Amino acid sequence: MSSTAVGIASTDDRGVDGFTAAWQEWHAAQEARLADPHGFLAITSLHFLTAEPERFADAPGVWSTAAEGVLVRLDPEDRLEVDGVVITGEHRFDPIPERGGINAVWGDVVLEIARRGGYDILRPRHPDNDLRVAYHGTPAFAPDPRWAVTGRFVPFDEPRPTTVGASVEGLQHVYDAPGRVEFELSGETLGLTVFNGATPGSFMALFTDATSGVTTYAANRSVQIAAPDENGAVLIDFNRASNLPCAYTDLATCPLPPAGNRLPVAIEAGHRIPYERS
Repeated sequence: MSSTAVGIASTDDRGVDGFTAAWQEWHAAQEARLADPHGFLAITSLHFLTAEPERFADAPGVWSTAAEGVLVRLDPEDRLEVDGVVITGEHRFDPIPERGGINAVWGDVVLEIARRGGYDILRPRHPDNDLRVAYHGTPAFAPDPRWAVTGRFVPFDEPRPTTVGASVEGLQHVYDAPGRVEFELSGETLGLTVFNGATPGSFMALFTDATSGVTTYAANRSVQIAAPDENGAVLIDFNRASNLPCAYTDLATCPLPPAGNRLPVAIEAGHRIPYERS
């Protein structure tokens, strides 16, 4: 099964230099996302909202939630902006779907109002947060074509609701799993349950392996997989295995891998343990 069959040029087509250059471009994009002034490294707190109005030191106003949505009561001098609309006084946000979110701008701060694991949360993102200001890159294994493996997507008869744990104790996430990808690596036949990816037809796999907790982050890594071709062929490039936000901060609610996604081999590719966790 060739990688060209799934729309991604093989190492032979691009050459090792081209393979490395493509990986470096991917890695640079990952670094830019992490260093963004309002990325996950800018988060200063994680608040689980309740019916009881609360005031927080790193956000304006008083916050609460109900079935009708999140409510904020701003002080007279405060204002928020959401999609170009200025908010003052009292404002009720529409109910947020699971894994959805709204960004409200407060000066140079972005307030993330989101729903995770059935809870409405507030996460202020301050560009001057020490974790973001001190960030100097994520260590990674050198790219190696042997970690880009071809496999096959095996769909389930229908998507399976799959409950997984989270980096926050007591929180759970539920994803619809469309199927599994099966592949061979290090002489073993392996498989990963996949969830839907960021683009139509693509997948995302959460996994751990024999490097987890040793040279890579213990709880999870993720790998994006492009949509399969007409024969179900996929390319799984573990060189692009990336850390989730919880690898850097305890203020993330990242999902953990399904039980069957704990690979018995050492995937010495992709992101390593961040300096922040070393």
